[in-house]
Amino acid sequence: MWIVRLALRRPYTVVVLCIVIVVMGALAFTRMVVDIFPAIDIPVVIAVFQYPGLSAEEMEKRVIIVNERGQSTTVNGIERLESQSIEGIGILKTYFQPGTTIAAGVAQINAIAQTILRITPPGMQPPVLVQFNAGNVPVAQVAMGGEGWSEQQLFDYGLNFIRPRLFTIPGLSIPGPYGGKSAQVQVDIDPQKLAGYNVSPNDVVTALLNSNLILPAGTAKMGDTEYDIRLNSSPDTTDEFNKLPIKVVNGAPVLVGDVGNVHFGFAPQTNIVRVNGQRSTFLAILKHSEASTTTVVDAVRGLLPGVMAQAPPGLQLKVGFDQSVFVRAAIANVVREAVIATLLVSLMVLVFLGSWRSTLVVAISIPLSILVGIVALFLTDNSVNIMTLGGFALAIGMLVDDATVEVENIHRNRALGKPLTVAVLDSAAQIAVPAIVSTLSICIVFFPVLLLTGAAKYLFTPLAGAVVFSMLASYFLSRTLVPMMSRAILGGESPHGSAPPDHRPGALERFSRQRERAIDAVRDLYFAGLRRVMARRAFVLVCAAAIIGLSFLLLRAVGEDFFPTVDAGLIRLHVRAPAGTRLEATERIVADVEETVRGVIPARDLDSISSNTGLPIFYNLAFVQSDNIGPQDTDMLISLHPEHGPTIEYIRELRRALPMRHPGIQFYFQAADIISQVLNFGLAAPIDIQVEGNNFALTFPIAQKLEGLIRSVPGTADVHIAQLMNYPTLNVQVDRLKAAQIGLSQKDVATSMLTSLAGSSLFAPNFWLNPKNLVNYFVVVQTPQPLVYDTRTLLESPLTAQNNGSIRSGRPGASNIVVGRPGPVVATRLGDVAQMSRTIRPAVVNHYTVQRVIDILANVDRRDLGGVSAAIDRQVATLGKMPPGVAIRVRGQAQAMRSSFRGMGQGLVLAIALVYLLMVVNFQSWLDPLIIIMAVPGALAGILWMLAVSGSTLNVESFMGSIMAVGVAVANSILVVNFANDMRREGLSAFQAALEAGRVRFRPVVMTALAMIIGMLPMALALGEGGEQNAPLGRAVIGGLIAATVTTLFVVPVVYSLLRRKPPVSHELDARFAREIGERL
Repeated sequence: MWIVRLALRRPYTVVVLCIVIVVMGALAFTRMVVDIFPAIDIPVVIAVFQYPGLSAEEMEKRVIIVNERGQSTTVNGIERLESQSIEGIGILKTYFQPGTTIAAGVAQINAIAQTILRITPPGMQPPVLVQFNAGNVPVAQVAMGGEGWSEQQLFDYGLNFIRPRLFTIPGLSIPGPYGGKSAQVQVDIDPQKLAGYNVSPNDVVTALLNSNLILPAGTAKMGDTEYDIRLNSSPDTTDEFNKLPIKVVNGAPVLVGDVGNVHFGFAPQTNIVRVNGQRSTFLAILKHSEASTTTVVDAVRGLLPGVMAQAPPGLQLKVGFDQSVFVRAAIANVVREAVIATLLVSLMVLVFLGSWRSTLVVAISIPLSILVGIVALFLTDNSVNIMTLGGFALAIGMLVDDATVEVENIHRNRALGKPLTVAVLDSAAQIAVPAIVSTLSICIVFFPVLLLTGAAKYLFTPLAGAVVFSMLASYFLSRTLVPMMSRAILGGESPHGSAPPDHRPGALERFSRQRERAIDAVRDLYFAGLRRVMARRAFVLVCAAAIIGLSFLLLRAVGEDFFPTVDAGLIRLHVRAPAGTRLEATERIVADVEETVRGVIPARDLDSISSNTGLPIFYNLAFVQSDNIGPQDTDMLISLHPEHGPTIEYIRELRRALPMRHPGIQFYFQAADIISQVLNFGLAAPIDIQVEGNNFALTFPIAQKLEGLIRSVPGTADVHIAQLMNYPTLNVQVDRLKAAQIGLSQKDVATSMLTSLAGSSLFAPNFWLNPKNLVNYFVVVQTPQPLVYDTRTLLESPLTAQNNGSIRSGRPGASNIVVGRPGPVVATRLGDVAQMSRTIRPAVVNHYTVQRVIDILANVDRRDLGGVSAAIDRQVATLGKMPPGVAIRVRGQAQAMRSSFRGMGQGLVLAIALVYLLMVVNFQSWLDPLIIIMAVPGALAGILWMLAVSGSTLNVESFMGSIMAVGVAVANSILVVNFANDMRREGLSAFQAALEAGRVRFRPVVMTALAMIIGMLPMALALGEGGEQNAPLGRAVIGGLIAATVTTLFVVPVVYSLLRRKPPVSHELDARFAREIGERL
């Protein structure tokens, strides 16, 4: 009570405190990160290895496995390792235990990677290391184009000039360009000319290494001057490379230009991007988990005009696929829901209290409580997102409770004839303990959040924090601001029933009287019903138990999901052509698929289509999760206009139309919106069944059988095996004996073929500095791809060998020529020392905890995730016992959902137990809390009925709503039981006390529940963009409170009258203790 007295004695202090709250809240809000989700701090480090031309299996065995084993023995805090090996690229993801210092993990991974380099293939470079978590998702694309700009120019300018400018934006990650062609100095060699001059590709590489040097010449002191010595070690233009000598034959030099052509060109294209049917190049904009989506995108938009102003003429940059639009719309929708809820709740308070002054007192406390919550979230490093804003919206209905109860109590005490100040003090004293118990009860029910794990923990802890902080602030304001304002502005109102006889009521007062009569009439109807219920107590309890028990059968009908589905107007389609389809052929297939998409989605709804075919720069795979593993794969992103039809209906129509019009092509849909990408945490689908085992001959047939079983499960869609096991391969078997006869080693053959087919940059890196833009470019020797068009031309590839003892002719078995000195280089053909055969091999090899796995992925459609997952578990069980070394694992959202539900269920039971113990402390009784908790089963039944009627599922959002509904149900039940105990102390029987408690507490119980229901109504209707996410939360609260209110007003009095046979003794404990102390003294 001291704080109430202080507030009344120092009103200016309270006003200053409120001003400070407003200022601090505004400052905190403007400085907080704005995003769709809270930061999900699950530490992951991604290492990307590159070795062009190395097959997936060789990458797995010679690079990935050795690094996995190295990390597992030297890196601390690892939770699991996941890896993917594709041709030329290896991706190793290291997931750390929560709380691990990520910087130490990066340092250890880098150290072990450097140490292991000596046992990896020669020329292997250290991996690119990237810190990653679930919040690192693409938020926009910067499309590059312009009249007169080639793909090569766009790629080069985007990589070397635009990217460094955008990197200055805080919280932004930007991989290399997608699409386009990577610029390099291209040394195109002609196999026939090489053979004519007895020159091999290796000879050209060696000549370039010896003639294009990056070496200083030193300095010379001549007289009083010291000169820098500069050699023409590197050509100034690409044309000068053609004049570099390779060797001298009969006194005549063989120049590079004699066997090929050097020009400033581009590497063979491995990635094609199409935007609305035209080839394009774009930069993906990613944000860090702690960064704001809106801030990052706004900063990018702000920098682009300056970048274009400094760029060569004609360059155009445009931001597309902007996820900040959805983030802003979703945030604005939640704020709008909260404002509407505040206005509706204030209107309800006005209707119940009939006083605009009282309503003003209550209404002012709502935004102040929310502002205190914002400051608390800011100080605890939280962001503004749909979860924290949803928490505030969830709390609005309860924020009015403390202030409303106090203001109503002040009116009641004034009606008894007390002066205003005395009425304020007495009212505060009378509700002090019930108010704090009610507030703590609601706060305690959020304890289950602490038991969540994984992404759900990071999502719902801020929501719970928003509710708890604002509820505690509301209680504090009810002890300070509400008494002060009541004393200041309620003095102008006449106490109820004290108006003079000649007083002429105004319109508002007449409305108030009609309102009072209506409320009294409703209360009388309720009291009549309660009397009839109390006359049939046993029958009522049996019926209530039966209804509640049968309601729990709805669990199966309601279904289970991890998170509600949100329509963000984006569709992500993966197109997979037959294994080994070359990039240009895949592009033609994609163009046909785009036409099919345009035929399914009307032009009025279709905004744009972007396709990404093949593999980008290798380190891009560390930033953006993709199913592209080769030239046959395409990720297609379809964006719809804001006013579009249901996205899911277009997806269903595309699922039907695409396989019919494009037989032989595999299609499946992936998470497109930012919410689903975060929840999937890098997985391509919500359901991932892994068959683990190192023997593909054993595991792949099992995976194929399991794929068929999963397809038969109702509700599954896009079922497919993620790995390709039939990539076409040409095996070249070198006859080492024949090769040795002419002085060729296996290394000579391998490097010559690597140079011809993949380029020399891997084993003989060579660079040229462009003096115009000061960019270093690779100098790459390679046979142009059009010249190697069949196995015959491949077998004609020239090889050379040098022998210090004797050199044999280019044909095995020919006679020797020279003895005793290094002989001339003699060329031979690949076909002379090798044979070629066709086979197939895996295009990708995936690992989970250093074990090979095959993934069967599936989406869910027209059914809940829990039901589909349970059905899949039953299908897996039909396979029986797995062979030794084979195991089956379920991953994805299904696993996260089960883990979250288990934690929340255990926490909810514990929360109810804690609330019970809190009430034992308050009532000094074991029985009264038990009676109070009788309202909880009714609330849970109401939640299930509301979810079933509204078509919502049981998910983590509706689970949070259930927790809130339980807290409010307990708080209302406390009002009834507490008043009944007061009546018992005045001599009424348990039966009469229960009746009187129901009659007197009807108004505050209904008012509290109605405030919460009205506050949740805008959220439950899900009218705005992104509203589907929080809608189950609001619906669960509404359903739970409707049923809990009925239970509190009817069932709780019945239970009280049956169980509370003896008068409560809590008030006698102090007297008994005093008597004992007095006797001892």
